[in-house]
Amino acid sequence: MARVIILGSAGAVNDANHDYTHFLLIGDGGTPILVDAGSNPLGKIKNLGINDENLQDIILTHFHSDHVAGVPNMMMHMWQLGRKAPMRFYGIHHCINRIEDTMEMYGWQEWPNFFPVSFYRVSQRDNAPLLENDDFEIRSFPVVHFIPTIGMRITNKHNGKILAYSCDTEPCPGVLKIAQGADILIHEAGGPPPGHSTARMAGEIATQAGVKELYLIHYQVWNQDPEPLVEEAAETFDGPIYLCKDFDEFEF
Repeated sequence: MARVIILGSAGAVNDANHDYTHFLLIGDGGTPILVDAGSNPLGKIKNLGINDENLQDIILTHFHSDHVAGVPNMMMHMWQLGRKAPMRFYGIHHCINRIEDTMEMYGWQEWPNFFPVSFYRVSQRDNAPLLENDDFEIRSFPVVHFIPTIGMRITNKHNGKILAYSCDTEPCPGVLKIAQGADILIHEAGGPPPGHSTARMAGEIATQAGVKELYLIHYQVWNQDPEPLVEEAAETFDGPIYLCKDFDEFEF
């Protein structure tokens, strides 16, 4: 079975117990896939017993600091450790162009003996091919945030199960397409629109799309208790609901 490991669950204001939202996809045969890097995830990955040389594919959903600001430190960290394995970044043009500009600002191409890095730009349209390996087929869909942003529909190639990820979005047709019939929907619960969704809205999307399980993520934690979000989502969705927490693991 494929695994999802939540490395962070908070929205743009994190705290000591909740890092910015990012997670790992781990399949049966291929290398792990990292989704977003608002902070440097390598210490967490090391504690999970994963060799960072095996982390070669990184998806960046949009160019907001809580999703991409950790990229330069992560790359410098790997370089300092003598990494040789290649690294591949995937995202829409708006994000990848700015990541390249950011790394250029740090002069990364002048760092001696730097490991190979490739950038893959994904079309900003419904059901665009994003990444495929031995374990997963991942397709992206535009969603409605403050800047160009994508959510994802991830198929486990071994059992056909679907993991849907809304990313940061207000309710929109794109997130309904992402979630349609999914076994698991990971949906943000950052707050009311514009640009975000409440837990109640996440429940409505889950019901409309006919998903089996709903996982809430990217929620407010600063001086707030996120636990009531589960009850709020239950007002509009009668299936299993979980509040993602840092280092949670689940299978699909």
